[in-house]
This record gives sequence, C-alpha cells and structure tokens, in this order.
Amino acid sequence: MAAAKGLPSWERKARISLVLLGLVLSVYALHVELSRERDPDYRAMCDLGESVSCSKVFTSRWGRGFGLVQLFLANDSILNQPNSVLGILFYTLQMGLGMSLSKKAALALVLSSWVSVAGSIYLASILAFVLGDFCMVCVSTYIINFALLYTNMKRKTAIDGMKEKTG
Repeated sequence: MAAAKGLPSWERKARISLVLLGLVLSVYALHVELSRERDPDYRAMCDLGESVSCSKVFTSRWGRGFGLVQLFLANDSILNQPNSVLGILFYTLQMGLGMSLSKKAALALVLSSWVSVAGSIYLASILAFVLGDFCMVCVSTYIINFALLYTNMKRKTAIDGMKEKTG
C-alpha cells in the first residue's frame, strides 16, 4: 500500500479503535434496550441512579429513530429502528469505507461523520434538556463520533494531497 504513506501514521489505529469501541457500545445499547423490553425490571450496568440511567434513555421515545421517525411513520415501522442499530450501521460503514483510499470514500467518511456529529448534538440536547439524564454510553458515543470526524477530516486532507501529487 504505497499510497497509504501520505496518511497520518496514527489514522488507521485510531479508526480501528474508535470504530470497535463504537460498535461495542452500540451493541451493548441494543442489548440493554431489548433486555428492558423483555423485562421492565432489568437493570443495566450503566444504570447508576435515577438521573444516571442509560436504559431510561434507550427506551425513551428518542431512543428509536431519534424520536423523529415516529412523527411520520408508525412506532412499529421497520424504519423506526433503535438508535443503537443506526450506530452499528454507522460504525460498520466507517470501517468499510476506511479501507479505501479513494477521494469518494474519504468524502463519504467526512459527510457521514458530520451527520453523526449533528445527531450527537441533537441527542445530547435531548439528554440534557428534555430527559434530564446522564447516559455514559450515549456520551461516550458522542465523543467517539467527534473523534471520528477529526480522524476523517485529517484522512480526507491527506488523500486529497496524495492525489494532487500523483495526479
């Protein structure tokens, strides 16, 4: 991979670490939500108190489709998925596109990261101002999303520079 020499040396390890951590947190969030649906008395490891409860957040109306899909479609619509499923898809996309050195893949990484950051800011606002809760899993994914945006912007700059030198 001679073309990869222009990428920041930390980029690949950072991407893999961030994506794997994001995937683990998203799968855990899905597990908590599904467990809570089956057993309303289920207590997740991230439920530390009345105002520090991830399961309260995951099972709220904003835990599915960002609380927006249900405004247009039925609650049981196939498109009204848990946010954690969207996270799993996002982190999988980040890993897959991260294997390509094309300009289009780099642009898709940056654009999808901007969408995830916008979603993170929206959900953080809901968390703080509507639910009045602190969700460690949620906040951790928000931080990961910002870190992926930074990583993807550095990658895009490097790939754009490599293509100009070789093209």
